[in-house]
Amino acid sequence: MTSSKNNANMTTPTPLKRVLGTTRITLYGVGTIVGAGIYVLLGEVVAASGTFSALSFLLAAVIVSFSAYSYAHLTRRFPVSAGEAVYVQEAFGLPTVSSAVGWVIVVAGIVSAATIANGFTGYFKLFAAWPSPLIIVLLVALLTSIAAWGVSVSVSVAAVSAILEFAGLILVIYAGGEKIPALLDNASNYLIPDTSIAWAGVGTGAFIAFYAFIGFEDMVNMAEEVKNPERTLPRSILIALAVSTILYLLVALTALAALPIDELAGSEAPLAMIVERNTNIPVWTIGSIGMIAVVNGALLQIIMASRMLYGMGKRGLAPALLSSVNKHTQTPLLATVLIGGLVLGFALALPLSTLAQLTSGLILLVFTLVNLALFVLNLRDGIPGLWPRLIPLMGTILCAGFIARHLLS
Repeated sequence: MTSSKNNANMTTPTPLKRVLGTTRITLYGVGTIVGAGIYVLLGEVVAASGTFSALSFLLAAVIVSFSAYSYAHLTRRFPVSAGEAVYVQEAFGLPTVSSAVGWVIVVAGIVSAATIANGFTGYFKLFAAWPSPLIIVLLVALLTSIAAWGVSVSVSVAAVSAILEFAGLILVIYAGGEKIPALLDNASNYLIPDTSIAWAGVGTGAFIAFYAFIGFEDMVNMAEEVKNPERTLPRSILIALAVSTILYLLVALTALAALPIDELAGSEAPLAMIVERNTNIPVWTIGSIGMIAVVNGALLQIIMASRMLYGMGKRGLAPALLSSVNKHTQTPLLATVLIGGLVLGFALALPLSTLAQLTSGLILLVFTLVNLALFVLNLRDGIPGLWPRLIPLMGTILCAGFIARHLLS
């Protein structure tokens, strides 16, 4: 009898640990979305859309919201890791395509983390002039260790970082927010483009701002570590996107009100500039928060990509060995170490701009397929009403259009 029990214990796989409630998974989502995006991209958006930058962020949020709707509904139906691969498999029944989608998500996570690790060196050198390769190696090793330690620890670290990121944006709004009412007195100059050239700039700015909204999709790959995921995840996805959108709009309006356009455009540290010019707060304060935001973004991408590999391994879409869970940490240790190694390789091999563009293209491709998957499932299952079909269809068209715009530009 004892022998049978031991054999059973040896063959029963260790499950992931369900420790994440609404608060922590929502903070995880906010931390992933906010991350490095708004801290480094605001200047680029202003360079593209000028005084209509806030409108670019709003347009990007509207476009992303269609995909958020699809993710929220699909994760309610299929609350599992490797979410995107499962959604596509359930909709189209094509294992090859499902596996390809999963691998695209993994590569996107790796490239995104490598982008962030690469960009981190600029922040770090404000404090110590170490060689970039050394900084990248030490950062990726540290983050991989945290991700492997345990989901409760790693998500707690991410949640604390998300709170600091949030505090940094509130600090920026505090620094220049009192000037927003004066800006809104001339709202037409900032919110109502009146020429085709101005609208084209808004569209270009929205494409750049899109990168700042990437991250909510990572939440679905934590499904097997979330309590009551059918209810918790859809609600947390929508809350995280709503909070991020409100913060982005306030920060964009604050930036436009607090600094001249020509100084904002192309600035590598626009938020630090706002704080420096409008308060007596030491500029290193927002610089340090920006550095934490960058680190947090890389950590969350490593966690997400390892969970995707774990979920794919369970379903035969990747080597089964990648689905093994360490009995002590209750994390997919092998998958996490593999992801960390690949992040390091990409970060050392490719420049920042190439990594960022590759990330956006891969995520848009996945969003297109996920929206299409929900449209097909709703149509096939006879879900009543116009909106359950129209919203994912519009999401498919918008994301495919963004890809086309990117390829043709």
